[in-house]
Amino acid sequence: MKFVNLTEEEFTKYANNHEMGSFHQNVSWGKLKEYNGWVTHLVGVKDDNDNIVAASLVLSKMTPIKRNMFYAPRGFLIDYSDKELLKFFIDNLKKYAKKNKAIFIKFDPYVEYKQRDINGDLVDGGYDNSYVVDNLVKLGCKHNGFNEMMEDMQPRYIFTLTTEGKTEEDIMKDMDAKTRQILRKNEKMGVIVREIKDDELDKFHDIMEDTSSRREFVDRPMSYYMNMYNCFKDKDEIMVLLAEFNHDNYIKSLNEELDKEKQFLDSLKQNVDENTNKNKLMKKTKNSEEIIARLEKNIKEMEQSKKDNGNVISLGSILFMKTNNEVLSLVGGSYEKYMKFQSAYTTHYAGVKYALEHNMRRYNFYGITGNFDEKTNPFYGLYSFKRDFGGQVVELVGEFDIIISKFYFMVYNVAFKLYHKLKK
Repeated sequence: MKFVNLTEEEFTKYANNHEMGSFHQNVSWGKLKEYNGWVTHLVGVKDDNDNIVAASLVLSKMTPIKRNMFYAPRGFLIDYSDKELLKFFIDNLKKYAKKNKAIFIKFDPYVEYKQRDINGDLVDGGYDNSYVVDNLVKLGCKHNGFNEMMEDMQPRYIFTLTTEGKTEEDIMKDMDAKTRQILRKNEKMGVIVREIKDDELDKFHDIMEDTSSRREFVDRPMSYYMNMYNCFKDKDEIMVLLAEFNHDNYIKSLNEELDKEKQFLDSLKQNVDENTNKNKLMKKTKNSEEIIARLEKNIKEMEQSKKDNGNVISLGSILFMKTNNEVLSLVGGSYEKYMKFQSAYTTHYAGVKYALEHNMRRYNFYGITGNFDEKTNPFYGLYSFKRDFGGQVVELVGEFDIIISKFYFMVYNVAFKLYHKLKK
C-alpha cells in the first residue's frame, strides 16, 4: 500500500461511489472553503494494483499561533472495520500533517452509530457500529464524546426519510395527519415551489436575513451563497427552492368556489315544496350562507394583501445539497410576515419528491439534537417538525481529534475558548 496525493478526477470518482460520500467530501466543497483561506488536500491510499482503497478531502488553515489546523469534514472515506488499512491511513496522514505544521486533525465520519427509530429510541437488534469508535480510539484518536446538542462542527444527530423503493403515496401515508393537512391546504391555495438559479439568489438571501434576525443567529453574506452556488452548480450538486404565492390565482379560485356555493344556495331556495324538511333546509341554508360569508371575507383579505404586498410574494426558501445517495436540506427560512402559510412544509416536501423522482436513497432533513424530551429540550420543535414527515433519527459516531502537537493543541484550545467567549 502507498499513501498518495490524489488528483481531483481520482478523488471525485472514488468519493462519488462511496457509501459514506457527502457534499462535504467533495472537491467543490474544498473550492468553496478556499474563499475563506482554507487549503484543500486530497489524500488517499492505493493498493499494489494502484486501486484507491481509502481517501479523504482534508482542509487546512493557518491559526493565529502560526500552526495549521486540519479538518476532514465528514471524513474519512474508508472501511473502518479494516484495522490494518485504518492504521496505515492514519499513521501516514499524521506524518503528512506534521510536515505541514499541523496542530491536530479533526474529523467527524459520516458513519451511523447505533440504530434509532422515529422517536429517537434504540432499535432492538438494530445495527451497532460501536467498533468504529473503538478502532479509532485504539489508534490514538481522541473522541470528543457522544454530544446531544450542537457542540460539534457538524450535527451528530440528523433526521432522515428513506425514499428508496417508495412511492409518493407511501410517504404521504406515513406522515402525521397534520402535515398532510397543511400540504393539501397549501396546494389548494396555490402555493408553488420553483427552483431558482444564481440570478435570483438574492431572494433566498433576503429570506435568510429575515429569518436570522428573528431567530437571532448570524447569517452568511450574499457573497458566500453566490460562491457556494458557483462552486457546486456545474455538476448539478446544489438546488435552491423558493415557495411563492400568487394572489390572482388564489382569488380566481376563491371566486369560482364562491359562484358554485351561491348557485347551490339558490337551488336550495328554488326547490322548496310542501314535502321539504324545513329544519334540514334551514341547516343547509345557514351552512351555505356561512361558507359564502367566509369566502367573501377571504377574497376581500386577499385583495387587500395584493395591494399591500404585490401579486406574487416569496414565502420561504431552502438550499439543498445533492449527492448520489441523498438530497440534504442544508439551510433555509421563511418570512415572518408570511408564517401563516407554513411554506416550509411545502418546500421540504418538494425536496422529498425530488429524491423520489431521482431514485435517491433518502431525504435528509439534517441537524436535530439528541434530546427527545419535549420538556427539557429548547430545540424540541425542530425535531418535532421533521418527525411529522415520517422517517428516523440517525445518530452518527461523533467527532475525533488526532493530536499532532500536544503543546500547540493546548494553546489552541485556550485561545479558541477565549475567542468564543469574547464573541458571545
